[in-house]
Amino acid sequence: MYSVKEAFYTLQGEGGQAGRASVFCRFTGCNLWSGRERDRATAACTFCDTDFLGTDGQNGGRFRDADALADHLTALWPVQDGAGKKVATPYVVFTGGEPLLQLDEALIAAMHRHGFEVAVETNGTIAPPPGIDWLCVSPKGATELVVTGGDEIKLVYPQQDAPPERFQTFGFNHFFLQPMDSAPLGRRESHIGATVAYCLAHPQWRLSLQTHKIAGFD
Repeated sequence: MYSVKEAFYTLQGEGGQAGRASVFCRFTGCNLWSGRERDRATAACTFCDTDFLGTDGQNGGRFRDADALADHLTALWPVQDGAGKKVATPYVVFTGGEPLLQLDEALIAAMHRHGFEVAVETNGTIAPPPGIDWLCVSPKGATELVVTGGDEIKLVYPQQDAPPERFQTFGFNHFFLQPMDSAPLGRRESHIGATVAYCLAHPQWRLSLQTHKIAGFD
């Protein structure tokens, strides 16, 4: 059984795959925060701006097995010509909350059977199943990572307990800093300036902006 908050077709807004057409599948639940405001101050991650509670979002629901969810997600990908041929390689992004609480080898295999590349955005505290095509780790606070390599690390900046120096020797192909957005407007602007300055001073890191917010798409 899989519990999905929402699923939708859009463009990837962040990181190394920014601008790519994608089906997003947001699982319910997280191991670093309950999702309830009353628990935010004591959570391992205090700045999350995502609703991952329940299954009441767009195309959300409970799915009995991997094939049922894979069929549901595949239906969100557009048919691009009259012959039914998919011109671009279909791409699905599993996110949350924390997707690795639910994503398993069976669902990855089911998406591959439908021709999809499979991406995951995880906080890095749970070992991933095999078969993932694009692995993005976004560390949160002082939590200990069990995933120290992959396609990209996307670090929200600044975090007092997660300075970039802590991760600079990890085995990722791409290193991104993303300005923290869950803050009042003045602080948000200062976060962008600080992130730009850090990337200029430490060119191992590249700037990642939330282009879906800038361009106004979900």
